[in-house]
Amino acid sequence: MSIATEKPALAAPSAEPAPEHYARLLEGMARAVAAKGYADSTIADIVREAAVSRRTFYEHFTTKSECLIALYEAASKLALRAVSEAFDPAQPWHAQVERTITAYFDYLAQDPALLRTLFVEILGLGMPGLAARRRVNGEIAGFIQAAINSGGGGHGGLAAHLTSEMAMTVVGGINELVLQAIEQDRVGDLGQLVAPATRLVRAVAAESAR
Repeated sequence: MSIATEKPALAAPSAEPAPEHYARLLEGMARAVAAKGYADSTIADIVREAAVSRRTFYEHFTTKSECLIALYEAASKLALRAVSEAFDPAQPWHAQVERTITAYFDYLAQDPALLRTLFVEILGLGMPGLAARRRVNGEIAGFIQAAINSGGGGHGGLAAHLTSEMAMTVVGGINELVLQAIEQDRVGDLGQLVAPATRLVRAVAAESAR
């Protein structure tokens, strides 16, 4: 998740490519928060890191929190892209769970500073941050639901039918594992979460097949 080298890593969350200044502002937000934390970062810090003017900032965002939410949503879409690229719809879902979860954790572990921003700082924005988190989690849950429900029979030939609520349960469980790793300063060991996360997905899917 090294946003400094991914291009267009922080493109706008739309089908069209982001304007150059928009992407630079997201990069600037990421660097400023990594250096000082969100609370201590100012718009002056963001525009300095982005090498744009304050006027340019206000052409794209109204507030600092709006910029952080845009960063969160853009980086989260890249994480989901990493997962979707690791998933082969032609193969049974149960044979791919470990590979796709590994791709997700590998992506998150690329940039520990940004990871903390996305999983912790977003929670400090109140209802707007919560709404953004819900949107992102809903997209990930939707991918999991579609992948499992269309991915052929599970273990023992049972086809899973994952509901949206059960898919969100999986997302919530994996998010808590990541948050725990951040709290315990174990971001470099995210790979150790692959096994429990894989068991969680398979257990929930197996329950849905009954």
